Amino acid sequence: MAVVAEQMLPEVLAAYDFGGLIVGAPRFGKGHINDTFCVYAQDEEGDCLRWILQRMSAAAFHHPDQLMQNIVGVTTHLRRAAEAAGRDPARACLQVAPTRAGEDWYTDSEGGAWRAYPFVEGTRCLQTAETPELFYASAVAFGQFQYMLRDYPADTLFETIEHFHDTEARLAAFEQAAQADKLGRAKSAEDEIAFVRARRADCSVALAALREGRLPLRVTHNDTKLNNVLIDKASGVGICIIDLDTVMPGLAINDFGDSIRFGANHCAEDERDLSKVNFDLALFETYTRGFLQGAQGSLTDAELDYLPWGARLMTLECGIRFLTDYLAGDTYFHIQREGQNLDRARTQFKLVRDMEEQWQAMAEAVGRCR
Repeated sequence: MAVVAEQMLPEVLAAYDFGGLIVGAPRFGKGHINDTFCVYAQDEEGDCLRWILQRMSAAAFHHPDQLMQNIVGVTTHLRRAAEAAGRDPARACLQVAPTRAGEDWYTDSEGGAWRAYPFVEGTRCLQTAETPELFYASAVAFGQFQYMLRDYPADTLFETIEHFHDTEARLAAFEQAAQADKLGRAKSAEDEIAFVRARRADCSVALAALREGRLPLRVTHNDTKLNNVLIDKASGVGICIIDLDTVMPGLAINDFGDSIRFGANHCAEDERDLSKVNFDLALFETYTRGFLQGAQGSLTDAELDYLPWGARLMTLECGIRFLTDYLAGDTYFHIQREGQNLDRARTQFKLVRDMEEQWQAMAEAVGRCR
């Protein structure tokens, strides 16, 4: 049985120099995967310093050494790119804080892997697109992330979660969970299971384009939700991309699509009333315009053509993942109530239906933006 993260905090806090007397380390954020804490330290002048401290999920990430090599390599590259562009590197990208021993991460006495970052002050992390302008700001930030890493060799990165955005593998895992039905939950998800099976062919669209050389392999974030962009409180500009655990080789259209999945609607991810779940075409176009502005012409014509597929496939894939986890017993995504992963799956599938109905309009929106 995994050790509760709080039990290891005294040991882990002692492994870092946080620049002052530690006065608190409460849990922080709304992430589903890692254990995240905000460390408050008081320096000699009485000022408060803040740090993010995380225990990486052993269930999600089996090789923390590879994960951290990816993060250190990418953040070093981003820092240099920010400096070259005249941006403040301390705010433009995450910076891995070394342990007292000079290591990039710390392994506790129970085998848990931890890392720390200086807190990027004067920013906020949004759970929903409060305004189109803020959604646009996040789009520019993620497009810029793609641009800044355009010359980073994708094939040097480890695959921190195998087949993470491999829709074919996700489909296979879903079928295995549905057929095993070890908790007898398939009966309560018959419609959702049928929905996925009716879209088997869709799961190969982007991967076939990659295999055939029509889409290039790039360094991608692979979890481009709105809440993984830090928005500057003063300017409203997206300044820093966070949650780099899944930075690895991938498709730019997937990074684009995951943002659309998360942000181009006005509902909670686990909304039970599906009448409130609607794909917003105007927000889709707003995000597309910002993403392409940030990418600064670094995307190919084929990538632009496939942007609507990125949105549709990432939404479908996420729904498949939620449904698979529900059928398997909620072993991956944290839940706060029974049936939450099924509700999450249902919201994703409703968005997929909306996209299918507005497919031509999505293509036309991309055409206006390109």
